[in-house]
Amino acid sequence: MIPLKNLDAYLNTSDSSSHACRSGCAACCIAPSISSTTAAMPKGKPAGVACVHLNAQLLCKLFATTKRPKVCSDFGFDLDVCGKNREQALKNLNWLEEQTAS
Repeated sequence: MIPLKNLDAYLNTSDSSSHACRSGCAACCIAPSISSTTAAMPKGKPAGVACVHLNAQLLCKLFATTKRPKVCSDFGFDLDVCGKNREQALKNLNWLEEQTAS
């Protein structure tokens, strides 16, 4: 996985073959549960629910801040997880969440 340090360096809106996050995808901000807490999510985020920190363009409002949970900062595009499009990413991440739910 590629750790996302700079949104502009990895954001790609037209071609997923470059192994970059897709603009407007946000599958990783919707499908998995996130146990890390923020002021706006004191109990974390349940699986299948959009993170409250997503804006209207499906970009993280905490992306370049120290308030962004480490689990989110550590996650990066991986073709095996993200697939060729947003729908595949959601399907794969939903499946992973189901397989790892306790």
